[in-house]
Amino acid sequence: MNTKTTNEHEEFQSRGVTLVSAAHAVHDTYTGYLPALLPLLIEKFSLTNTTAGLLTVFMRIPSLIQPIIGHIADRKNLRLLIILAPTITGAAMSLLSIAPGYGFLAFLLILAGISSAALHAIGPVLGSNLSGKKLGKGMSFWMVGGELGRALGPIIIVTALGYITLDELPWLMLGGILASCFLYAKLRSTTTLHQENPIQINWFEALKKMRGVMIPLMIIIFTRTMMTASLTTYLPTFLTTQGSSLWFAGASLTILEVSGMVGSFLAGPLSDRFGRRRLLVISFIATPILMFLFVRVNNQFRIPLLTLLGFFAISVTPVILAIVMEIAPANRSFANGVYMAISFILSALSTLMIGLLSDLVDLRTTFLISACILPVGLPFIFLLPKSIKQTNKP
Repeated sequence: MNTKTTNEHEEFQSRGVTLVSAAHAVHDTYTGYLPALLPLLIEKFSLTNTTAGLLTVFMRIPSLIQPIIGHIADRKNLRLLIILAPTITGAAMSLLSIAPGYGFLAFLLILAGISSAALHAIGPVLGSNLSGKKLGKGMSFWMVGGELGRALGPIIIVTALGYITLDELPWLMLGGILASCFLYAKLRSTTTLHQENPIQINWFEALKKMRGVMIPLMIIIFTRTMMTASLTTYLPTFLTTQGSSLWFAGASLTILEVSGMVGSFLAGPLSDRFGRRRLLVISFIATPILMFLFVRVNNQFRIPLLTLLGFFAISVTPVILAIVMEIAPANRSFANGVYMAISFILSALSTLMIGLLSDLVDLRTTFLISACILPVGLPFIFLLPKSIKQTNKP
């Protein structure tokens, strides 16, 4: 009996990992509405790029509570938060179109942010628990779900607006409600607790243990999010200012996310085999080059460059997640919560800075500046630990 349990923990449970990733996909489909809606919200409420960027900040402020959620999830089964996330986020994001003012927009985005914080603090850990020794592969599945959702979100919203009005968009929340009902049926016997390590060390000791990795990781995340925030938040706005239609701008964001999904699917397993740091280095070299080319070329060349940008820029997230899981195996939920809080906060700060820069200069120049910042994080990659597989090699 014990042998069977151990083998189950070591094996990759594809059905369970896929289900958790599907929850991520549905949830992030709704959060993917915001970038595509941003040009309409800017026009409706007469927003500057800075106040428009603040909307993303509102959605990410609740990330501050992710370490607390993670700490609780190491000791209590919080699967209900994963089950409810599609409903709560779906309702909040679908109601953005009928918000009476900027304050109500902020309220809805904070509500969606709380739901998102819970899902992202617990979901990757549940996926890692079901991944056995193939941690990178499990994190790739998790990220593929997110990228699929963020790819579908913009195209769903711009297509819907071709058939219904802004006032009718709240009907889209029904998808999230149905998803939560399905998850409730399938996840009733699932636990967010890490069964292999039932005894967790004190959270303060865990934080001390993570400090040596989190400091260089913060620099890596910040330099990376300065560029990814410009693309994932302001790409539709940038393209519309360049004369593109709203549909093309939304479709371009979908192309970016789909290529990122393919990259995420490959990056995790490749990092299991060849090492986490090697994959990060490749991304940090290729991405700024592609960004420079994307900004400078004409529209007909932007689609293939967006495809490459998504592949190299977005794909490394499962690699970073795998590193975080490896440094705190007994406190995975807490470690993931700390990482997610840092990541979302720095991403929100980056988004705000991109908005401020674009108001001072323009989006084109801002995109170029963000590409110049990314290589600053390259040396800090070598301060990260080698993957466990590499360390155990003779």
